Amino acid sequence: MKTIVDLILRQVRPFGGKETDIAIKDGRIAAMGPALAVDGPEIAGGGRDILPGLVDHHIHLFATAAKAESVDLSDARSSTEISEALRAAAARCAPYVWVRATGFIETGTLPDRAVLDGWLSDCPLRVQARTGGLWLLNSMALVMLGTGPWPECVERDATGQPTGRIWRGDDWLREAIGGTAPSLALISRDLARFGITEVTDAGARNGPAEGALFDTAIARGDLLQKLTVMGREDVPASPHYRTGPLKLLYDENALPDVEAVAERIRTARHQGRSVAAHCVTLGELLFFLAALDAAGGARAGDRIEHGSVIPQSLIPDIAAAGLTVVSQPGFVRTRGDRYRATIQPDDLPDLYRLRSLLDAGIALHAGSDAPYGDIDPWAAIDAAMRRTTASCASLGPDEALSLTQALSLYLGSDIIQSGMLADLCLLDRPIEQLSQLDGQNPVALTLIAGRPAYQA
Repeated sequence: MKTIVDLILRQVRPFGGKETDIAIKDGRIAAMGPALAVDGPEIAGGGRDILPGLVDHHIHLFATAAKAESVDLSDARSSTEISEALRAAAARCAPYVWVRATGFIETGTLPDRAVLDGWLSDCPLRVQARTGGLWLLNSMALVMLGTGPWPECVERDATGQPTGRIWRGDDWLREAIGGTAPSLALISRDLARFGITEVTDAGARNGPAEGALFDTAIARGDLLQKLTVMGREDVPASPHYRTGPLKLLYDENALPDVEAVAERIRTARHQGRSVAAHCVTLGELLFFLAALDAAGGARAGDRIEHGSVIPQSLIPDIAAAGLTVVSQPGFVRTRGDRYRATIQPDDLPDLYRLRSLLDAGIALHAGSDAPYGDIDPWAAIDAAMRRTTASCASLGPDEALSLTQALSLYLGSDIIQSGMLADLCLLDRPIEQLSQLDGQNPVALTLIAGRPAYQA
């Protein structure tokens, strides 16, 4: 009598292996081999390649979901274009409903409330800058938030009135505006479309409230991917997700006391957690290394998030400390032309290093940093191999990776074997053709715990 299983993948070719059948039972791979004698629903692989599910190692889930409901200003290049986009969105809203926009590119003098009033004055408006650390509000938005007292994150002019600029004030602004968190259902299914079966939410402010939101999203099936949650010291344990590193977030222009951050690192050690630091400038990276030294040194699992600027001279220190770097190679494509126009040529080789880190034995992963980057991992994999900008200019060609190396940035495992969770990604083309994607999504089927989460 044949064994009954939940799903059979017939004639698939595991990454680096030979064509085989894969039988899945209770969310795990129950058996592998040619012409398996099992019964159950079948999917014909046709000899196509199958990979372990992809992992986005750095994403901001709720912010990404909120962006889908916002006006995207990333392609707006003038005040006229910005105003037209915002007014079109306002025309679809009821009176006094907030208009939310993201992707504003900061160039020159940062706009204040008066400038935003010129863009849109008859609806409360909040605009998030591209980097995510700054919100811009118009006068009606500030009126709706009250008369104060204002927290430190709210910038004020010489008379004590808000300028409309709010720095790292997400928590305060969210609480002041109110409302409900956006659903993760659409973004989760979009991630599954690209073969992503696991994510790490990198929110520095994640705590009990965010933990409860993630619990709810997973329990009701909105979030399909396995989840690791970074955040504060008080991120609660949960059966629905894994508690990740303590997230350290600071800006170079307002660095805290080294000893204060070192004490937070010691607290993480007592909790049995690693730490992960936001490092997009050289100053932030040096500060993190100093804080680690003050706390007694790095430990396995400690992460440099972004690693946007890493001089060659620091690579041996990072390797000796055993630190992991979580990069965003997709930014080479999407932001590379701006980097080339604004950064000194001698500093360009230090941007988003890849090959030099791997050659030094440094553990290297990748994430989208969505909503500040594209969630498509295949575009980032392509960028890691080509190291070219949107205009096809070269940026750090010596840091380019091979196809296998680029794929490894997103793979939680490099093998498929019996007993493992059936988080799998079936491709629609031979793996050798992934170096010539030209913007196409190569995923034909995504399984999460043995269940189809996406099928082309």
